[in-house]
Amino acid sequence: MTKQHLYHLSHIDLDGYGCQYLSAKQFTQAHFYNANYGPEVRARLEEIVAQLERDIFLDKTRNALILITDLNLTTKEGHYIEREAARLGATLQLLDHHATGASAAEKFDWYLLDTNRSATLITYDWLQETYGFDTQGQYAKITKAINAVDIWLDQDSLFGYGKVMLGMISGAREINRIMFPEQDRLFKISLIEAGRERIDTEDAPILLDDSLHQIKKSFFIEEENDTKDNLVAFYVTRLLTQQKQRLEISYKGYRGILGYNVGNTSIIGNTFLVENSEMDFYMDVNYRGNFSLRSNDKLDVSLMAAEIGNGGGHPNASGGKIKDYKDSFVYAEVRTFVQNYIHKMSME
Repeated sequence: MTKQHLYHLSHIDLDGYGCQYLSAKQFTQAHFYNANYGPEVRARLEEIVAQLERDIFLDKTRNALILITDLNLTTKEGHYIEREAARLGATLQLLDHHATGASAAEKFDWYLLDTNRSATLITYDWLQETYGFDTQGQYAKITKAINAVDIWLDQDSLFGYGKVMLGMISGAREINRIMFPEQDRLFKISLIEAGRERIDTEDAPILLDDSLHQIKKSFFIEEENDTKDNLVAFYVTRLLTQQKQRLEISYKGYRGILGYNVGNTSIIGNTFLVENSEMDFYMDVNYRGNFSLRSNDKLDVSLMAAEIGNGGGHPNASGGKIKDYKDSFVYAEVRTFVQNYIHKMSME
């Protein structure tokens, strides 16, 4: 294991999480971030810079490495992170295979581009060359499976297994990654580990496919077994309870919390309110500005919905839509926007 402090940004598909699955095996101290293409990349780069600044101020990091995998940067993004890494004394490395990054790759010596390998395989090879990673070869086969499906080597013997894993990660939507990025990432990494554990079994693709429901359930079971939907709802409710301080919003003196694209509002909202009696309402908003409200006989949310979102419903269950909603890749920005909007609408 490496004592160097890692700040690792990667993509949000199997290949992207595969890179982080490997780096987590090598680095004992690490912060992980994920982004889709477009503006979210810059937002996550800024989060890395902010976290690194905090760690330096608190004397919590030494010899920092900023690692970017399975994402191509624009030249502007490249100049930004290069400048910030130099200012903060961090090493910078990018490992990618997307040809769209060719122009940026030519400009930066820390930008490794290879279109013939998946980012997971590039990361595996780089970790081996740099740190002597995986001397026993226990992660080689799962890396080859991810590589086979990501660059579509359909004649490779591991291609079918990789296809099942590809769907396994793309279908892992149980935890919202914007609200709970750490838990969402741990969930997906656990799925990749489950894939590694089964890769040598007979009829491995079929076995993995047949086992997916139970594999997912096993992540969410803490005490007693239940249906997967209930286990996920209870798990998310616990996260909301644990993090309610950063999620709290208010409406005319009433206290509530804001979920972002959590879904399953009836079960999660009502369970949260029963377990957190000091809270008066639960609100969940999606990326289009549609929202759901729940209360437990403390606030008539139908009136709240009508006032802030031209909506309505029942006293304990209502919904509406935020006019001119501004979405964000950062939960704190969503919360600030919604809180300011509620305050504005309730004052008019």
